[in-house]
Amino acid sequence: MDSSPDSTPTTASAMESASLSSGKEPAARGRHFFLATGDPSDGLYSAVWILVTIAFCGLSAGLGGATNGWELGLYAPLFSHAVQWLVCTLHAFPYQTEVYYDLTGSITYALLAVGTLSITAGRTRSVHARQLLATAFVLVWCTRLGSFLFQRIRRDSKDGRFDSLKPYFVAFFGTWNIQGAWCFLTGLAVWAANARDPAEQPAFGWLDGVGVCVWCVGFGIEVVADRQKAAWRALPSSKGRYIDVGLWRYSRHPNYFGEWLLWTGQFVLCASAFGSGDATGAFVGAGFLSAASPVFVYLLLNYVSGVPLLEKRSDERWGGEQVYLAYKRETYVFFLLPTRRTEASRPLL
Repeated sequence: MDSSPDSTPTTASAMESASLSSGKEPAARGRHFFLATGDPSDGLYSAVWILVTIAFCGLSAGLGGATNGWELGLYAPLFSHAVQWLVCTLHAFPYQTEVYYDLTGSITYALLAVGTLSITAGRTRSVHARQLLATAFVLVWCTRLGSFLFQRIRRDSKDGRFDSLKPYFVAFFGTWNIQGAWCFLTGLAVWAANARDPAEQPAFGWLDGVGVCVWCVGFGIEVVADRQKAAWRALPSSKGRYIDVGLWRYSRHPNYFGEWLLWTGQFVLCASAFGSGDATGAFVGAGFLSAASPVFVYLLLNYVSGVPLLEKRSDERWGGEQVYLAYKRETYVFFLLPTRRTEASRPLL
């Protein structure tokens, strides 16, 4: 069940959550540094956006430095955030457009993957199979997702979730900054594995194999769920209805589950690089702090940006229908598990 068009997890949803909580509407014309809706709380919400921006920068810097050492570990988060800052300041805000938001995020992932690997390869003159595979997985994933989202925004010409924020620099800049944290934190295990000396990493083993399998399953679920949603939406009988067929019969948000699962697989794949004797980070074994990656993805999708907003939209549209309420009762929200359905609606084909 997904009421947003071809939805795929992105930080735009986190931005929308903040927009809804503030209840702000955009000014009729012009651009403003601070919120200027005419509401007495404009100053408060402007300050909140500034604090949120600082907090996400601090989170990225703190985990980057602790995981990869304070000398090297700040480069990747600084780069991840700086790309978003530049695109927002030089293009997105002046032209009041979000067209390149998701594409910029995907390019940031690719540059972080290749950049962290290249720095280590240039320093050690070698690479590990684990590093190559983890980097390749990031490139495959971000290329697929980036092209998917860019085609969607070109088709729709805009993303309405930004309408209440982009006239105000502190808010619009804040959403781009959140994307910088998203890119860095979700891929933290990969950036950390790439920062380790290949000669000091153990050989490719069974744990790496488990990580590869988990990643492949998660990626496959995400791709299949997106394609099923697109095919379902093309059916005339599906117009204005929620999807409850295919993978969506077993989870109301299988694409989100696949997203979380593939990043879990990346951490498992990279975990062997953080074993005993690894002193690259602020302390021995600091690489295991990158377990924050799948935790961050899970919490953000389930409690901040993805599931809550889409469930709210769906409830508003179909909350009065008994078959929809039965579907909600009998179908898992996030995890892809055997259906509990006994009375929900039959597929609309």
